[in-house]
Amino acid sequence: MKNIFDSQVTAELIDRINHLKPDTPALWGKMSVDQMLAHCSVTYEMAFTNKHPKPNPIMRLLLKAFVKNGVVNEVPYKKNIRTAPVFIIPDRRNFEEEKARLINYLQHTLALGRDHFEGKESLSFGPLSSLEWNNMFYKHLDHHLTQFGV
Repeated sequence: MKNIFDSQVTAELIDRINHLKPDTPALWGKMSVDQMLAHCSVTYEMAFTNKHPKPNPIMRLLLKAFVKNGVVNEVPYKKNIRTAPVFIIPDRRNFEEEKARLINYLQHTLALGRDHFEGKESLSFGPLSSLEWNNMFYKHLDHHLTQFGV
């Protein structure tokens, strides 16, 4: 798994994002490219904002028991896997705004660095190691950039 806290990896991801166009088609799935960019920002919104509520204790227990490992391990996501409701972007978005927002989140993550994320609380999974944060951030974004052929 590539290291999102490495400036070269972040530059590579930003370059891939910059190769997207407003009409870039998905190779699989139902999202448009603008929806995908907004969808990818949700992970960062959960890490950096109060926009999304913390799941109730029962849901959090279920997420930790049944979902966490699949999200934070190094096994790539399969195509067309089910999306959690909070990640569904039902409406079209402004491509340039979503692209800029996602790039800003990547740069912010890099600037904060690995140490900031060591033991940082995840809304859904509780405290995560910086390696788990890395895997969650990188593999989700890599999955969707691959979905759009970049």
